[in-house]
Amino acid sequence: MEDLGQLIEDCKAGKREAQSALYQLFAPKLFGVCLRYCRDETEAEDTLHEGFMVIFEKIGQFSFKGSFEGWMRKIMLNISLTKFRKRYVVNTVEDMSVYAYKSVDYDAYANLDAEQLLELIKDLPPRYRMVFNLFAIDGYSHKEIAQMLDIDEGTSKSNLSRARKILQEKITEFGYIRKEYAE
Repeated sequence: MEDLGQLIEDCKAGKREAQSALYQLFAPKLFGVCLRYCRDETEAEDTLHEGFMVIFEKIGQFSFKGSFEGWMRKIMLNISLTKFRKRYVVNTVEDMSVYAYKSVDYDAYANLDAEQLLELIKDLPPRYRMVFNLFAIDGYSHKEIAQMLDIDEGTSKSNLSRARKILQEKITEFGYIRKEYAE
C-alpha cells in the first residue's frame, strides 16, 4: 500500500487512481459513520458518495496538521447534519422534568454486540438518534450539539435522556440483558 501522505498528495494533484485508492481505503469506516446518522443504508451510501465528492473537492485544504481520517469524518458528519436539519424540525423542550426517569445501568449494554446496539440506535426517532450519536459515540458536549443542530442545550439533554430510556426499554424488551439490569 502506498504511503498515506503520498496518496493524499496524489489526490491533491487530481490523480484518479489515487482517489480510487483513497476511497477503497476509507469508505468502509466512513460508511459506518454515515450509517449512524442516516435513516437507512441507501441514504448512508448517498451521504458517503456526497462526502467523498466534497473530500476530493477540498482535499487541497488539508494541511497535515491533524488526523486525515478525522478530517474526513468531520466532512461526513457535517453532510449528515445538514441532511438531518433539512429533513426534521427539531422541537425544543422547556421543561426537562417531562423526561425524568431512573438512571441507566451502562453495564447492561455490555451484553450487546456492536451490531445489535447499532440496530437499536438506528430504530430511535431521528432527533434522539442524532443527539445520542453525537454525544455518546462522537463525544460532543451538549453545548456543541445545541450549536450544531440549532437547538437549546436543554433540548439536547432531554433528547439524550429520551434516547437512553428508549434504548434501555428495547434492550430489556428484546431480552438482551438479564432481568436484574432491568428497572
